[in-house]
Amino acid sequence: MSNGARHVLGVVAGLLLPSLIAILLSYGIGEFSRSFQQFVISWAGLGVIVVSGILLAPLLASRLSPVASLVGGLEFTVFGLLPILDVSGLHLMPERIFSEAIWSGFLTLAYSGILLMLGVLLLVGSAFPSRWRSTPQPLPAGPAYGVIPPYRGPEDATRPIHRE
Repeated sequence: MSNGARHVLGVVAGLLLPSLIAILLSYGIGEFSRSFQQFVISWAGLGVIVVSGILLAPLLASRLSPVASLVGGLEFTVFGLLPILDVSGLHLMPERIFSEAIWSGFLTLAYSGILLMLGVLLLVGSAFPSRWRSTPQPLPAGPAYGVIPPYRGPEDATRPIHRE
């Protein structure tokens, strides 16, 4: 995959996946906490939390592009900072725009600092220089390129380097 295609896919994943993760996580936390108040475990809410964790993993660990975790980290950080600004007097928190389960889960995630933590986690995950490097193209073997061809003789596990 070329470097440009990797970054384009990273931007698309960075715009779509964090929004989907935030909605799924908000629903899962809201459903799980609401059912937990009645001393019942909501397996659907718990399953949605697990699915959102599975969707979060490619943003952190993939070779797709660090742009995905950078864009997602900015989204989560902005929504994580809204409650801090709300408490300090700047009322930027939106009114209830989702169903009750999603909205209560969003408020739980936002006011507990989990959205801010996820944002910082994704931003730090995109800061590693090794994620920004493209995959090196292999050079053809041969003396003209200065590359020693691999040893094709019988396997010898006692010596790490073939010597003639």
